[in-house]
Amino acid sequence: MKYKLGDFVRFVDEKMEGFITRIIDEVMIGVTGEDDFEIQVLASKVTMVHGYEPTGTKTTITEEAQIQQGEFKNKGIYIGVIADAKANSVVHFNLINDTSYQLLASLTTEKQIFRGEYAGIVAPKSVVKVYSAQLADLQLWPKFIFNILFYTTQNVELPPSLTVKEKFKAKDFSGSKKLLPVLNEQGWLIQLDEPDFVIDAQQLKESFYKPAEEKVALEKTARETDLHIEKLRDDHQFLNSAEILKIQLDYFNKALDSAIVHQLHDVVFIHGAGNGVLRHEIQKTLSKHPKVQTFMDALKEKFGYGATRVVLK
Repeated sequence: MKYKLGDFVRFVDEKMEGFITRIIDEVMIGVTGEDDFEIQVLASKVTMVHGYEPTGTKTTITEEAQIQQGEFKNKGIYIGVIADAKANSVVHFNLINDTSYQLLASLTTEKQIFRGEYAGIVAPKSVVKVYSAQLADLQLWPKFIFNILFYTTQNVELPPSLTVKEKFKAKDFSGSKKLLPVLNEQGWLIQLDEPDFVIDAQQLKESFYKPAEEKVALEKTARETDLHIEKLRDDHQFLNSAEILKIQLDYFNKALDSAIVHQLHDVVFIHGAGNGVLRHEIQKTLSKHPKVQTFMDALKEKFGYGATRVVLK
């Protein structure tokens, strides 16, 4: 397969183009256009459009001679995970070298078989993309094995080689994004060269991915509460439907309790139309709540059928 995730391609027989968002097998790929609709097509029926370079693919510095003046920095090797700027369903894994060493680095994946994904020299204060993956396939991602050797011409004792193995899970991306060093973009950050680093899922969760904070502070007297998940969490694209529903319902219950405590006459919950699951769960709770006098669809001229007005006792 000559193509990879994030490549920009044009259909041979149709006036269509888009980004590769899925590698189905050796002959079939998935291409997503501007309408965010993925089309399955034979790889032989598309051609590469050159000139587009996904976010995070450029190495910022290529020569050790460009090491900035000052104190020698011997710590700062990270994996930075960012969403593609054009194909949001694809994420890129970037090896970030924020040290003064040159790195001889490799990435191998393991999933029944071992497969070499990347090998090369990473200059000081530079970034290189080493892997791309489809977010929807996160549960199917392989185990990642990073091997790193250090080199410098300066009078510095070299650290031992570094090997890190990890199988990523959805909860590893549950924390808020942060500004990635060197790359200077928002993403998820994993430091590989921590002192006495022993990598496991729990340490990743505790050390690097603190539970995400709610984006919108719940106002004590808010009369309208928006429950759309993008209003509540920055990392919503990594959550499955069950997790999203739980977060929305928890937020709804907090807002309802707040309205009751502050003796509001009525409140509006904006849940959207969607598939109706959130609306059903909200109204099921309201129908049994002792402090709810009645509830109804909110003003249709303003909210359509995507909001519920609650009158409190």
